[in-house]
Amino acid sequence: MAHPVLADRIRSAFAEDVRLGLTRSPQKELPSKYLYDDVGSALFDVITVLPEYGVTRAEERVLMAHAGDLARLVPDATLVAELGSGSGRKTRRILDALSTRRRITYCPIEISPAALAQCERALGDLERVDIAGYQNEYLDGLKRIVEERRRTGDRLLVMFLGSTIGNFRRLAAAHFLRDIRHLMRPGDALILGADLLKPEAVLVNAYDDPAGVTAAFNLNLLGRLNRELGANFDLREFEHEARFDPVAGAIEMHLRSRRDQTVTIEAAGCAIEFAEGETIWTEASHKYTRDDIVQMGDVAGFSLTAQWTDTEWPFAESLFIAR
Repeated sequence: MAHPVLADRIRSAFAEDVRLGLTRSPQKELPSKYLYDDVGSALFDVITVLPEYGVTRAEERVLMAHAGDLARLVPDATLVAELGSGSGRKTRRILDALSTRRRITYCPIEISPAALAQCERALGDLERVDIAGYQNEYLDGLKRIVEERRRTGDRLLVMFLGSTIGNFRRLAAAHFLRDIRHLMRPGDALILGADLLKPEAVLVNAYDDPAGVTAAFNLNLLGRLNRELGANFDLREFEHEARFDPVAGAIEMHLRSRRDQTVTIEAAGCAIEFAEGETIWTEASHKYTRDDIVQMGDVAGFSLTAQWTDTEWPFAESLFIAR
């Protein structure tokens, strides 16, 4: 669990991000990382099993087929850090394969304490894996891991699974990979998951499912502002919207105001006016080509060692080595 002082800093940063995002013009926005509180993480777990959303199943198929290949390509990895571990369901295959060769230390990084605890419970039965969870944002957690856990001779494997890299704008994604590289040594490895481009209709359906689970996931962000920051959003007065931007190659999620209204957010010290039809941008999920991924890694200081893809739902898992 986070130390009380750390929890206060996290809440203050949350409030400041909300204030800056909702006063941004012309497009109000909220950082997508705040979608994943305990409720949001649970809803996302439901999304991953929806028939319309094929990302998670595609990655599971890739990892089932190639976890052994990954372990053979990074045989000396002894310290494994995962950015945004979630429940750890997909991670088990990689840890199983790695730990057949040597004992490893696995460090999941999560901002949701419930997701972190679930991950630690789910993987706690792996006999040759020591688990040390970090409740932090990605880079802060990775920095702590290399400072606190890395011993002389340890080889680091960083895992960034799922399609979370797509939540960054393209330039920001390249900068983020470079920031990761700066915390690594030459010869360390990065396994990166990324969703590939698909027809617009497929993407929109995946992010606006008929059952309304993704809508509940998106609207929960406003509920989180109410619970944690003293906001007074009426969730009934906002609706979920998914749209595709062909120029950016990204599916976007928005929350649209159903009427003119004013919302106050106590902890952020602001009152936000919404016009009818105005939206809050909450997430963009960029979709890549295989070459896009290779180029992005190269610019960040990595060389591609292997890339595995799923054909049923186009998705790529790329293994990079730090130069």
